[in-house]
Amino acid sequence: MEDWEDGRLSSLLVAGVDEAGRGPLAGPVVAAAVILPQGYVNHEIRDSKSLSSLKKERLFHLLKQEALSWAAALVGPEEIDKRDILWASLEAMRRAILRLKVKPDAVLVDGVHLIPNLGIPQRAVPKGDKIFPPISAASIIAKVIRDRIMCAWDKVYPEYGFSKHKGYPTKEHKRILAIFGPSPIHRKSFKGCL
Repeated sequence: MEDWEDGRLSSLLVAGVDEAGRGPLAGPVVAAAVILPQGYVNHEIRDSKSLSSLKKERLFHLLKQEALSWAAALVGPEEIDKRDILWASLEAMRRAILRLKVKPDAVLVDGVHLIPNLGIPQRAVPKGDKIFPPISAASIIAKVIRDRIMCAWDKVYPEYGFSKHKGYPTKEHKRILAIFGPSPIHRKSFKGCL
């Protein structure tokens, strides 16, 4: 793995992995893993937090077509409550990587933590979604999928307004929680849910 250690990633099949949904009070944490073709360039692909919803949706469809392989996985509120959100985020990432149809030579993980029990060389990259296109691509896919999940839950529990705040602890979400209490998809272990 000399290329990996020396930082020359161009000769390796590299997957980027990121998650969406660590901070919300409700819903799953969703991770995506993406392998882009060697030399792939698209300057629109960057950290999902810097993109509009429309642009994320457009890039989501483009990435599904142009990636060599992509996969997503989630960990639901029950598992989050049983363990914790850090474990859930890393486990969702591990599941997403293992679902890739093409096995990567190495993995770039957004953040400061390595993924336990992965069995593939990996590197944690703080703010990696701003640096490496495969991580940026993963952040877009994870965010779009999670937002869609929360919009679907909005139809089941319309009183909570999930399609607006996606489960994040906004002032309005906290106000609604004070009236109705937590729904079945709320993370009961999170401060503010009970």
